[in-house]
Amino acid sequence: MDFPCYCVPSLRSDPLDELVIPDETHVEEHDLVTAGDVIVGGQSTVEFGVRGNNVMAGERVRFGGHIEAEGDCRLDMWCDVEDNVLVGENAYLGERVHVGGELKVAGDLDIGDDVDIEDGFEANGWIVIRNPMPTIVFLFVYLSQLLRIGEEEAAEEMLSELMDDDREREPAIIPRSARVSDDAWRVSTPARIGNDCRLHGNIRAESLVVGRDTEIFGSLRAKEGITVGSGTQVTGNVTTRGGTVRIGPDAEVRGDVSGDHVEIHQHADVEGAIRAREETTMVNEPVLDDSVVDSVDTGVETDEADATEGDDTDTETGDETETETTADDEQAAERAD
Repeated sequence: MDFPCYCVPSLRSDPLDELVIPDETHVEEHDLVTAGDVIVGGQSTVEFGVRGNNVMAGERVRFGGHIEAEGDCRLDMWCDVEDNVLVGENAYLGERVHVGGELKVAGDLDIGDDVDIEDGFEANGWIVIRNPMPTIVFLFVYLSQLLRIGEEEAAEEMLSELMDDDREREPAIIPRSARVSDDAWRVSTPARIGNDCRLHGNIRAESLVVGRDTEIFGSLRAKEGITVGSGTQVTGNVTTRGGTVRIGPDAEVRGDVSGDHVEIHQHADVEGAIRAREETTMVNEPVLDDSVVDSVDTGVETDEADATEGDDTDTETGDETETETTADDEQAAERAD
């Protein structure tokens, strides 16, 4: 079978341990629209529709809208789609999948037992009724056999061959047991949002990095650190329980900012209160440090112009203290030094 593989991008890491929203992903009329692939971990709930290249979902995933896949669509066992499923190439449906609308497939249809399609289906290619092996299971079984006999190079080569069709775009990944809707995006993993995105809903994650020129109509909350890239607009609060909040140049936060440590670029705009349990710092250099840049591959580093040493700061500390720092105070601190 010919299907894309992003399920094991690295033999030493779990690819579904992070919420990933690639560049230029938008939420339009209750649809998540991206130019790349969409991968949804098992037992997740996506309250809106999905439009992408290839769409792959694990077991017991629920979609609250329709699915439009330009390439293949693979739904594992007990998936539930509220509306139509339109597939540009081949479709693979595991047993007891439910489709609340119509299923249209331009290529072949591989379908399991007890599949319920309320408005019927049509396929231009072959129709095979059986139980397709779940995608994740197939890939891990195949790769584990290669690794068991010591063929790690062959496993890496297989992954390269499956991904050699020049896919330049990173896939959108929704981790296992996530809940995604217009109201809230809730995951128990780190989250990474790319550049030029437009999202609706409050985002809750373990840690959060947002790229450049992104619009988020909702608040950001994380247990650990939050980084907001340059030019990004957040219509809501930015809060973290026990980490550092970093706000980049030309970013706009239309709400409060709070965390253990708060780093705000002098050209950022925060309309609400700024609260730090430990320290608030105003900087005139990019807010992303090396550790964040190394762990994030979306190129969300802020502008490099006018970068200076981070010691030129004005700082106030205290328990939940509201702090306001200006560029004039910063220059006065420099002269005092």
